[in-house]
Amino acid sequence: MNKQQKQSYKKPIHILQNKKLNPYLIYILPSLLGTSIFIFIPFLDVIFKSFFNGVSGEFVALKNYINIFNNEAFRLASFNTFKFIFICIPLLIGLSLFVAILLNNITLKQEFFKTTFLIPMAIPVASVVLLWSVMFNEKGVINGILNKFGINSIDWLNSDFAFWILVFTYIWRNLGYNIILWLAGLSNISKSLYEAGSVDGADKIQLFMFITLPNLIPTIFTVSVLSLLNSFKVFREAYLVAGEYPHNSMYMLQHTFNNWFNSLDIDKLSAGATVLSIVIFILILMFQKRIGE
Repeated sequence: MNKQQKQSYKKPIHILQNKKLNPYLIYILPSLLGTSIFIFIPFLDVIFKSFFNGVSGEFVALKNYINIFNNEAFRLASFNTFKFIFICIPLLIGLSLFVAILLNNITLKQEFFKTTFLIPMAIPVASVVLLWSVMFNEKGVINGILNKFGINSIDWLNSDFAFWILVFTYIWRNLGYNIILWLAGLSNISKSLYEAGSVDGADKIQLFMFITLPNLIPTIFTVSVLSLLNSFKVFREAYLVAGEYPHNSMYMLQHTFNNWFNSLDIDKLSAGATVLSIVIFILILMFQKRIGE
């Protein structure tokens, strides 16, 4: 092989070596394309439609947003949704952290308890709805027990108790998932820190405040955001138990959006979805700023 042939042979290799291709970009490109096609681009279309009339296609500026804020159903659903969020998330985070710390400090049958708390996640929604119907029906199990003590039956799903049933459902289904996240965070904390703290005379509360919590900050942020996002999935249970128009106390934003979709009020639906997305984004930023992530 002469000198000219050697140079022509090495040229393609030299070109490939100089190409600035980021391997991470190539790795995430399929996911990025899928997210753009099925989530990002449709969401931009929703924002675009929120400024137009759903029937005539006429540009109406902020009229759709004004209409939804004047809509009584939207205001009721917004109040119930954010009431649900601000009650459920602190309860779920606090309770799951408490249980996770208890499980982290025991060795006997720890895996058994982990599995037990995860069982509600494996139960299909339809089965949960059937269970709630049996438990909270006007002639259900709970009312049967109350009647034995001379207490009148309560129509649980058509009273203010319906909201608290929804709260219980959310915590019951998501408790195990959060416990696993907390346990993962707790496992990354070195035991030598606790030993050093104990030697310095710190009690259990001080160990928790000055060692456990600071080291759980990344986990706190993750658990908070996931709890927020999962809180919107409770609509499935509420819808299957009580239908499109449940008791006012458990009428959520998803009910409103579902009813607008069925009536093809695309302009209201688009405006409402945009407002909800902005609020969720602000809440996540607040979590991030508060926790110092």
